[in-house]
Amino acid sequence: MSRIAEVIVLAPFAGEVMEPLTRPDDSREWGGRFERLHQVDGWVAEFNRAGGRSGLFRCLESLAWPNPASVQVLVHDEEDDCFGLWMIQDGVLTEVALPGHRRLHPPAPATAEHPPEPGLLWRTDTTAPPGFSTERQDPRPAW
Repeated sequence: MSRIAEVIVLAPFAGEVMEPLTRPDDSREWGGRFERLHQVDGWVAEFNRAGGRSGLFRCLESLAWPNPASVQVLVHDEEDDCFGLWMIQDGVLTEVALPGHRRLHPPAPATAEHPPEPGLLWRTDTTAPPGFSTERQDPRPAW
């Protein structure tokens, strides 16, 4: 499943909020750091392994955003057909349904030794792989 993922955070007037996430910090639950996109109020990070991204959404949800309703998080795993859009609703990053696409989830692993999978964001006109479902099968958060 996914090994490489890109995450883009778009958040107007959030430079101060995002600045700590542009520096390395071994105390964070997730690994990596964001780089500023200077053309817009945006930041980008790339994750090279699934385990290094666990806890990212909890971190982003905990930040003191100047306008939480305007925060957009775009996520693209290497097998996705397009970027998924996540926005803060009631303090939680929630995936926004995209027309003509659906998220397909693999079966839950038998043990917790493997990190949770975010699923695949695929067009609705493609056939789902065997065992995949639109219902989340692993209760652990992938992000």
